[in-house]
Amino acid sequence: MCRWRDHKLHPVKVIERRKVSSEGANDYEYYVHYTEFNRRLDEWVKLEQLDLDTVETDADEKMEDKATSLKMTRHQKRKIDETHVEGHEELDAASLREHEEFTKVKNIAKIELGRYEIDTWYFSPFPAEYNDSLKLFFCEFCLNFMKRKEQLQRHMRKCDLKHPPGDEIYRSGTLSMFEVDGKKNKVYAQNLCYLAKLFLDHKTLYYDVDLFLFYILCECDDRGCHMVGYFSKEKHSEESYNLACILTLPPYQRKGYGKFLIAFSYELSKKEGKVGTPERPLSDLGLLSYRGYWTRVLLEILKKHKSNISIKELSDMTAIKADDILNTLQSLELIQYRKGQHVICADPKVLDRHLKAAGRGGLEVDVSKLIWTPYKEQG
Repeated sequence: MCRWRDHKLHPVKVIERRKVSSEGANDYEYYVHYTEFNRRLDEWVKLEQLDLDTVETDADEKMEDKATSLKMTRHQKRKIDETHVEGHEELDAASLREHEEFTKVKNIAKIELGRYEIDTWYFSPFPAEYNDSLKLFFCEFCLNFMKRKEQLQRHMRKCDLKHPPGDEIYRSGTLSMFEVDGKKNKVYAQNLCYLAKLFLDHKTLYYDVDLFLFYILCECDDRGCHMVGYFSKEKHSEESYNLACILTLPPYQRKGYGKFLIAFSYELSKKEGKVGTPERPLSDLGLLSYRGYWTRVLLEILKKHKSNISIKELSDMTAIKADDILNTLQSLELIQYRKGQHVICADPKVLDRHLKAAGRGGLEVDVSKLIWTPYKEQG
């Protein structure tokens, strides 16, 4: 058992230990996983935080490991913050065990980004020379990272950027969106991936960022444009993926930015004249976020549309893939199969009930402020 930040004892598994000075048993720190919580809360603790009277035997631990190593529990999955959506979770049970073994110890505990000091959640494969740095300092504009505050201060005196590189494609009030080409801004894109991996457990870190476009959402003031989150998409996707990975940084969560990013990805699909869908598979909460978006968009149309409407027509209007529309309406029990075809049954009271359950839509994308040319037409 270990005393956590709520001052209560919680069961933990000790993953690793390290010596913090030259002598004495109390000069070790212990890296623990709180078995009730998601891995993002794993941390280094001092000996006095541990209740040694509750230590279990190795045999007990092995029996527990054997029972739990086959799958990630629903409880663990749902500990992820509802406003952050994971991407690239292409892991079977064996790969998941290998991934957790390789990334079991968080290498960077904190980062400084702009005016925030942020506790990290997961391991990120930074270059080896940074692995002994418990805290990294990021330039919030170019995303270069350093080991010491003084290095960052020197860098900031020389850095000319006050916003992400690339093109500003959206500005509404204090919100801006920048499109960054991974090929043209390779170092920025790679640094963004290192940063994102600190908060996404099963994200595949793509070193070949040339194939991706990154959409950086910023809050702007007189000091510059400050990144709050982003999503990425492939330049060319045969599967019609309009989003590969999405993240809202922890200080900016629960402000509707995650919903805004999802909506923005579909506005780009509309501009392209294509239907879109997020890269699969989705995490549990990723699916929950998308199902909420699909529900709100589709049911608002059904409420206003008085005559018959087909799934294809809904897809053409929203850029949502027909399969996603069908699955969403089926999950809401709004689809019936009659005379060899699917029929949408849209009772107004039922629609209102489902819309209320789906929650608010968050920040709206003002399409009139979007100035953007699809990638295939650029250059």
